[in-house]
Amino acid sequence: MVVSHVQSERKLNSSESRSNLPAESVPTSENGYYRKIFDSFSVDSAGCISPLELMNRLHATGLSPRDPRIRDALDKLTTGNDSGSNFERFVEACQTGQLIARALRGDLVIPDFASLTTDITEIYDQLRSVESGRVADYIPQLGRVDPQRFGVALCTTDGQRFAVGDAEISYCVQSVSKPINYCLALEEHGAEVVHSHVGREPSGLGFNELSVNSDGLPHNPMINAGAIMSTSLLKPAAPISDRFAHVADTWRRLTAGGSVGFNNAVYLSERKTADRNFALGYFMREHGAFPDGTDLIETLEFYFQCCSIEIDTNALSVVAGTLANAGINPLTGERVFSVDTVQKCLSLMSSCGMYDYSGEFAFTIGLPAKSGVSGALMLVVPGVMGVGIWSPRLDSLGNSVRAVEFCKKLVAIYNFHVFDSLTVQESSRKRDPRRKRNEGQIEATIRMLWSASRGDLDELRASLATGIEVGAADYDGRTALHLAAAEGHTAIVRFLLDRGAQVSALDRWGGTPLSDAERGGYATIVDLLRQAESASDTALDIATPA
Repeated sequence: MVVSHVQSERKLNSSESRSNLPAESVPTSENGYYRKIFDSFSVDSAGCISPLELMNRLHATGLSPRDPRIRDALDKLTTGNDSGSNFERFVEACQTGQLIARALRGDLVIPDFASLTTDITEIYDQLRSVESGRVADYIPQLGRVDPQRFGVALCTTDGQRFAVGDAEISYCVQSVSKPINYCLALEEHGAEVVHSHVGREPSGLGFNELSVNSDGLPHNPMINAGAIMSTSLLKPAAPISDRFAHVADTWRRLTAGGSVGFNNAVYLSERKTADRNFALGYFMREHGAFPDGTDLIETLEFYFQCCSIEIDTNALSVVAGTLANAGINPLTGERVFSVDTVQKCLSLMSSCGMYDYSGEFAFTIGLPAKSGVSGALMLVVPGVMGVGIWSPRLDSLGNSVRAVEFCKKLVAIYNFHVFDSLTVQESSRKRDPRRKRNEGQIEATIRMLWSASRGDLDELRASLATGIEVGAADYDGRTALHLAAAEGHTAIVRFLLDRGAQVSALDRWGGTPLSDAERGGYATIVDLLRQAESASDTALDIATPA
């Protein structure tokens, strides 16, 4: 098994890149913002930090030293500087690539990237032994692929990357090309024109069924008939060589210059066994669905060529990450597709992207995805990350067995399902990787302590309903009972005592809720606390054997 971080060598397009600046302004006079980050390192006697420690910390966040966004900045820190980097050089590097500062502060979209990658690896290991399904042998070249291959890769909207398994082996995209060609058609013609030739409803039929909707159009762009229609709309007046170059170049932009090739053997094999696709083409022409002047044979050959484009799983994850990032490539900052185009594409991937399993996939997993008979699956977690999965063994519906199981296990751990937002985070067993480690517990504790100090009983009830312990304390050891007693909130004190708050809890200075109430002169609260203390002592005497 191979586990690795991956990277791209494509140059950063600064004019299209989204800002990497943190939300708060960066001090420029005293560099206080950068000083806090610098001081988090082990600083030697010369006031320098180790380049190796810097690299290791960035690697742990999911960023590669060869990431084009930070490569030049890191070179300034490390080139000819084996002894370390002082504060001035560190600030210069951070200002060149603001992403470095964000990563070191834990401000990337997945703050605890190591935990996520550990879970991804565990899921991968669990599924390696799954051997059900069979390769797509109806296309001879695909039938010769090693069925044991299995790779997973991810790319977040901040460009954090991880891969495990056979993530560097290329394969044909097959039907994963369909959402890309649909996006290209939308960019070229707009939704009104595109959907005058192809519908946008699930068909309820097989992906290659000889069927059109009530308007005589293919049902949607994610099945074969609709994908052939999308392909017919791409630069129809240009020579087929230029049309293919246009599509291939888009894949290169989507993958940030990643591995994009063409498998001629698969193209020829698919073309020779494409009777159903030819039938679909003639069937749609009979219904007048194609634009005027469409060359049907050229369109079909162009469609087969698009399906025969080759990428690896690393590259596929960047494509998915670009869609998750609203059309902006996370690694280059280039806007490849408009927000409107991506929104429409993800909507159809959600409803139609998984062949006849689309409804069940939306119900169970609740994320946009597109599969292909090569065993590829592109999963999009909008605003968070894209995932590429490749395993050639397919189920009866044409989806990769391992890939579908991977998606199920992923959403069982993380709250990625589109409707997981309806669940109260603190009461859900699912984790939110967008939150910093222990962030939920910290926020719940702060919420409880604040409501106790303000005398807000309704808010306190809501806080405890999330599952936070009534005795949870801040960094000074002060509990909700301390704060309510100190502020004279009798109703809050009574409520907390009824729920088992400890009267004897000590804060950092040895203070108790009782001493706080005595100091504030709150006689009623003092009486309540003494009664509770006495009752606690009595219960202890009864429970203790003589």
